[in-house]
Amino acid sequence: MSDPAKVRRHAERIRELVASVVRSQIKDPRLGMITITDARITADLRDATVFYTVLGDATAQASTAAALESAKGMLRSTVGKALGLRHSPSLTFVLDDVQDQVKQIDDLLAQARHADAEVQRLAAQAKYAGDAQPYRVDDEDDDVDDEAADADASTTDRR
Repeated sequence: MSDPAKVRRHAERIRELVASVVRSQIKDPRLGMITITDARITADLRDATVFYTVLGDATAQASTAAALESAKGMLRSTVGKALGLRHSPSLTFVLDDVQDQVKQIDDLLAQARHADAEVQRLAAQAKYAGDAQPYRVDDEDDDVDDEAADADASTTDRR
């Protein structure tokens, strides 16, 4: 089992290497506006997963995926030489759909804001079902009357 810090360093190095090679050495016209977002490697340093995003529609994403698959061998050999490992890790490319998730979260937040505004509008027009103060509040006058009644009751008990 490898050290987790070492695995993390190798994953970061793989991300940097793949991004550099894609930018400078791959001349495939199918390759779109690509960004390498993350790389993860297994603890045994045998398999690496590289996450990427593509600016464009589904056809641009599909053509970029095809270009990365065709350049996988060159990328693997470059990564293996640069890392100096006994075995070059096999690379798997995964489309990172962060942009779609961000759009979905923004839509959900907009719906929540709209629902909150509707609740606020309804609350502003709301009226109490009963009295505004549903609990009995003793006035000071009632307290004075109660004390007088208690005093009268105590004087009649003494007779």
